[in-house]
Amino acid sequence: MDCNNFYCSCERVFNPKLEGKPVVVLSNNDGCVIARSEEAKKLGIVMGTPAYMIEDQLRQHNVAIFSSNYTLYGDMSDRVMKTFASFVPRLEIYSIDEAFLDLHDLPYHDLLQLGVTIRKTVRQNTGIPVTVGIAQTKTLAKMANRYAKKKHKQTGVFWAANEMLTQEMLENTEVGDIWGIGHQYSMFLKRNGFNTAAEFVKAPDEWVRVNMSVVGHRMLNELKGIPSVAWEFEAPVKKNICTSRSFGKLLTRKEDIQEALCNYAAACALKLRQQKTCCNTVHIFINTNPHKTDDAQYARTINVELQSASNNTSEIIKAACQGFNIIYAKGYRFMKCGVIVMDLVPEDQIQVSLFDEADRARNKQVMAAMDKVNRSLGKEIVRFAVQGFEKKYKLRADHLSKKYTTDINQILKVKI
Repeated sequence: MDCNNFYCSCERVFNPKLEGKPVVVLSNNDGCVIARSEEAKKLGIVMGTPAYMIEDQLRQHNVAIFSSNYTLYGDMSDRVMKTFASFVPRLEIYSIDEAFLDLHDLPYHDLLQLGVTIRKTVRQNTGIPVTVGIAQTKTLAKMANRYAKKKHKQTGVFWAANEMLTQEMLENTEVGDIWGIGHQYSMFLKRNGFNTAAEFVKAPDEWVRVNMSVVGHRMLNELKGIPSVAWEFEAPVKKNICTSRSFGKLLTRKEDIQEALCNYAAACALKLRQQKTCCNTVHIFINTNPHKTDDAQYARTINVELQSASNNTSEIIKAACQGFNIIYAKGYRFMKCGVIVMDLVPEDQIQVSLFDEADRARNKQVMAAMDKVNRSLGKEIVRFAVQGFEKKYKLRADHLSKKYTTDINQILKVKI
């Protein structure tokens, strides 16, 4: 299952007048294009293009432009995934807009009709259009999904139900469009006479194993209908967590950069608590804009070791500030900063330092209370003073989404 142009579709749910019109969503601080509607794609707008380079094109074609609203997209994704889950006993959430549904244990005989039903239900429940690909393996299902978008736009569903339909799909898929085939492997396969998935599936097993490793051989088996990619019904715990962002404008004041850094540190701490892990190391980085060659350039990083592994927001912010004070230098215009929490361990397996004087039990209760309030009343209702209280560098007002939400408390405008 794959949501169509997901970020753009989310914005359209709350503004139906955008249906049939070109829409783009920009990255943090309106940097680059990260989502395009089909109409925008037809205008030749390329993914990842810096917004300032196509301002005239966007204006000429009256393209609707939105700043990214990740809170909304996360909420909508959750609703879509819950709708998927209502049809199957198990599913694997692959990304914010994609999921694999396990149909092995279902009593349905007409999987095509099931795909149509799921698609209609998701559209009815959430307003998000989705495309469905059904096949014997995950790799073939990804291919079927792509084939549905290419050849079956009206139904939005393709079921590789037999050998003939599977062969048809393989013949119409270039090797570069196979899930897991990157640019280098694509060029390599084409140099060796494999231009389509149908040609690649006939490649000798030993040749693939020698030239493309066990990963390539696993992919070959998947294309032959032999399941070789394991299911991950529970998302794996992240080994590192990074939060970073380019500023809306170049910053020179130390206080402004530190405020942003504290916000990123708080975001990392929250993600740690959500996956029930703690970090031992906090990595901080800052840098100027390397593309502004007339400006003096500066980029530094530093690792700060915690006394004991922690997911406490105050401790991680404190470590981030300590590192920042060491690497910050006056006289530069900074474009970006970020925080990476590293060396993660489960929160129930922390080796506490002999000299650790922190009240861990109390701190855990404080963080739990803060998270509970923020979940019920809105993101960052409770926050640390060093995070600041106002967003000083706003995005362009004509780009900024109205921050639509599915949170009932925000809808009711709950105040404290």
